Amino acid sequence: MIQESEILSAKILIVDDQESNIDLLAQILADAGYTHVSSTLQPQEVCGLHRAQQFDLILLDLQMPVMDGFQVMEGLKTNHHDAYLPVLVITAQPGHKLRALQAGARDFISKPFDLIEVKTRIRNMLEVRLLHKRLENYNQELERQVLERTAELRESEARFRSLTELASDWYWEQDEHGKFSKVSGPVQEMLGLKVDTLAGQTQSTQTDGWNLAERERLQARIAARQPFLDYIFNRTHADGTVQKFRASGEPIFNHALRFVGYRGVGVEITSKF
Repeated sequence: MIQESEILSAKILIVDDQESNIDLLAQILADAGYTHVSSTLQPQEVCGLHRAQQFDLILLDLQMPVMDGFQVMEGLKTNHHDAYLPVLVITAQPGHKLRALQAGARDFISKPFDLIEVKTRIRNMLEVRLLHKRLENYNQELERQVLERTAELRESEARFRSLTELASDWYWEQDEHGKFSKVSGPVQEMLGLKVDTLAGQTQSTQTDGWNLAERERLQARIAARQPFLDYIFNRTHADGTVQKFRASGEPIFNHALRFVGYRGVGVEITSKF
């Protein structure tokens, strides 16, 4: 809820070409306890004043020379920083009330003034205005936190990938169909072929030499959406030399627990055997 102190400290602008009307409204507001009340006799100044001070309420007379209240409201609509037009129009013409509301005014005060009506409408509108501002500020803060959190997650992901690349020969990610979506490291050169999946399918003429039993066991792990740690597989070349590799991977699930792929690391360990 909006506190009483927030309402009474709201910024209010009175716009009227008659100084006597301004004095009367200013006195009504002062008696009610409002502490930040400004005024102007020049309607052409309103847009600039509002951009500079972002008033919580503008009490706007409609019948003014040079620039009437309807023109002032059209000018206020160009303030893109304020999606809520905080205008309470003042009019002695019953026919102007509907037109003012259609032009963007939030409410109206009739002339001659009724003291209770003036205070009630001003207070009600200020409460709505301040609630709107609070919601707007909350949304902005929430958006800021989301952006900060997203940046933190991206930075964390970048650090993670950097560390995994330093600690292994390659880092890899697969989509839900088993296709590599990201590979970091000399996989093609190390394995001697262009890998499509960890399950054993390849796009190369150099497919001979892989231990099929090892590949089948790995393929079964992946099909079952199981993680695997330090899985060792071998490739024997035509000259009899053997390459040994160690890979670890884990399935990836999104927030809805739907499987979306695998990620992991790998390293050649030939020299260690």
